[in-house]
Amino acid sequence: MTDRRGVVAKRAENLAPGVPYVRGWNRARQCAGALADQLVLLGLDSDFPGLVADVNVFGDGLVQFGAVRPEAAELLASLIAAGLNAESGDTTAGMPMSPRREAPAD
Repeated sequence: MTDRRGVVAKRAENLAPGVPYVRGWNRARQCAGALADQLVLLGLDSDFPGLVADVNVFGDGLVQFGAVRPEAAELLASLIAAGLNAESGDTTAGMPMSPRREAPAD
């Protein structure tokens, strides 16, 4: 079973001949790297330790975030919304323009 974008399709653990797995994985690797670079700039790289490239059974690249804390997912959602608001010129949305980091619990 898969959704219309192939994200729910099973991972490619057993490779089938004729499926371009490397192409899909390489695209996912490039995109995961670009996202990782931005997370480093924001100081969020340690919040997404499971960020990896993968590929599904159809050869489609996937970027897996791995398990993340709810606060990290919420912050990423806020940053995406702030970016979309900035693109559209909407500055009244009230989204934080810079991430707020909590001190790690000891």
